[in-house]
This record gives sequence, structure tokens and C-alpha cells, in this order.
Amino acid sequence: MMNNKDLIHRYYADLWNRWDDAAVDEIIAQDIQFRGSLGVTVTSRDGFRGYVAQVRAAFPDFHNRVDHLLAEGDCVAAHLTYSGTHQGELYGAAPTLHRVEYGGIASFWISEGQITSGLVYGDTIGLMRQIGTFGPEIS
Repeated sequence: MMNNKDLIHRYYADLWNRWDDAAVDEIIAQDIQFRGSLGVTVTSRDGFRGYVAQVRAAFPDFHNRVDHLLAEGDCVAAHLTYSGTHQGELYGAAPTLHRVEYGGIASFWISEGQITSGLVYGDTIGLMRQIGTFGPEIS
């Protein structure tokens, strides 16, 4: 069995960067409790798949860069940079084809080689500014 940091690296590499749906069954617990960076909360593996599909529809080239990982016991924290091109509806906004990049943090709890819980926060205000659905940055 892989260590918890390796599991989170695989989570981002396979599920988010390669859109490998088969990996969901391997590393996501059936009854996962998950809140994604876009504010969506799900409570099952099928719900998680729906969230991934929602993100993919808005950003088909969505990429997650893992900047730092910290692990202690069954918890792993990640510092991330997200990027992609806004090609589908998001927050009611029509596609803009704008390239976006924004930061985020995530905490995951792992049991028996699967993610049982995830809490992810992204800079959604920065994201919305980049796609033009929120006012300009304050300098």
C-alpha cells in the first residue's frame, strides 16, 4: 500500500490531471465527505464523480499543481495551484476562453488506502475576477 502523500499525489495526477475515472474506485471511499474548491459538497463516490464532471465541463484542460504536501498520521494537507481555460459554464457565466490560474489549499483524511474526507478551498474570488464575473482587483 502506498503512503498517504503518494496517494494524494496520485489523486491529483490521475483523477484531476488525466481525468482517469477508474482511479476514483481505487482511491475514493464509497461514502466520502468532500467539499471541493468551487464550493460544492458531496457525500458519495458518485457525487464526487459528478463534481469532477462539473469542473471538467468548465475547464477541460484543468490542471492541479501540487506545490507542497504535509502529512501527519491519517491527514494530508496540500498547497495547490490550479489552472485551465474557461471553456464551459461556471457560476452561471458563459465560457470566456480566458486562461486562469489560482491558488488553493486542501486537507484530506485517509483510511485503508482511500480518501474518506476532503476539504478544499480555492481562491474563487480570484478565479471569478479572471473570468470576468467579479469586480476588478483592489490594488
